[in-house]
Parts: sequence; C-alpha cells; structure tokens
Amino acid sequence: MDDTTRTELEAAVFRRLVEHLRTRSDVQNIDLMNLAGFCRNCLSNWLKEEADAKGTAMTKDESREAVYGMPYETWKSTYQGTASPEQLAAMKKAQTGH
Repeated sequence: MDDTTRTELEAAVFRRLVEHLRTRSDVQNIDLMNLAGFCRNCLSNWLKEEADAKGTAMTKDESREAVYGMPYETWKSTYQGTASPEQLAAMKKAQTGH
C-alpha cells in the first residue's frame, strides 16, 4: 500500500471514530479513560499537537470542537455527567495521567 492511500485510509478511520464518539454521548470520557486509557480530550490534544508539528494554526478550542462536534463547554453542559465514586476510584487505580 502506498503512503497516500494509507494516509487517506487512516484519516477516514479517524473521522469514523470521531463520528462514533459523537453519537455515543452517553459514554463518558472517564469511562473511556478507565477502559482504554484515552478519551475525547486526548484525541483533540493529539490533533492539536499534530497541527502544531506541521505549523498549522489550531487552538485548543478548535481541536476540541473538531472532535466533539460542538464547543467543548456546550458538550460538557449537555452530556457530561458527574463521575461516580466507582468511576473516580477506577481512574485513580488506572493512573492514566488525566
């Protein structure tokens, strides 16, 4: 497989992952962190880091909106619930760095 095709496929997979996460707003970031060691914020941070590395202007707010599909504060107020004691304990045990 040539590099261009690989990059196009990877980009398509990223877009599908982001769209999937947008449709699964019931899945909290803390659940993602506890199970997979990353969350929507990680994806947005990685996007911004790659933009920075390429010299492409992107703010943290822009990268978060690209992942969440809306301003981050809107997503938080609409979908983010309060973490349960069990979720917080699992996150502390996992020590994912979040």
